[in-house]
Amino acid sequence: MFSLNQLSPSITDMIRFDHSHVLVTFHQYTSTTKDTVKKALADTICDALEIHATLEEEIFYPVLRRLNPTESVIMKSEPEHDEMRRMISELRATPAHDSKHDTLLHDLMRDVMHHVADEETVLLPEAERMLGKERLNELGAAMTKRRLELLKPKAGQIAKNTAVGFSGSTTAIVVGLAGALMAARFVSRKMPDMGTTHH
Repeated sequence: MFSLNQLSPSITDMIRFDHSHVLVTFHQYTSTTKDTVKKALADTICDALEIHATLEEEIFYPVLRRLNPTESVIMKSEPEHDEMRRMISELRATPAHDSKHDTLLHDLMRDVMHHVADEETVLLPEAERMLGKERLNELGAAMTKRRLELLKPKAGQIAKNTAVGFSGSTTAIVVGLAGALMAARFVSRKMPDMGTTHH
């Protein structure tokens, strides 16, 4: 039997994958997109960001704070999450046909991209330098477990929004394949040789 720790992607790989998922979803959004699709894409982005922020605040940031309490990126990360939540709340309350909806989403994504750049160039490499592979996988397993708890009440709505948001898009197939390949890659990397004999 394999433990979740052995099969789980590292926490840093999971954070990178979350970032990619949000950006790929945003790339489907244009000002000429149908209102129903706009709303579904915006909701998908908002749900993903809210869950991602909660996971980082509960699992990732506390570990990094213990390793490096004066890291400036960590110090500004939670206030940036709070501002992001404020923008999400405003975006959710704005109908997709309102031109303000486009502006709000673009403002939100501008902030998100800045935040992602800080994490991917500073925090994630730092975590990988300071924490061993086993610890990164352990934290990845904790994040997977908590993610499932956070997703459970929203699972139906998230699936519906993803289907509407990516309807008619080849990107949906690519995203699905990327997720499956990523999972397969981690599982195959963790699986020991199952008694294969070499002659």
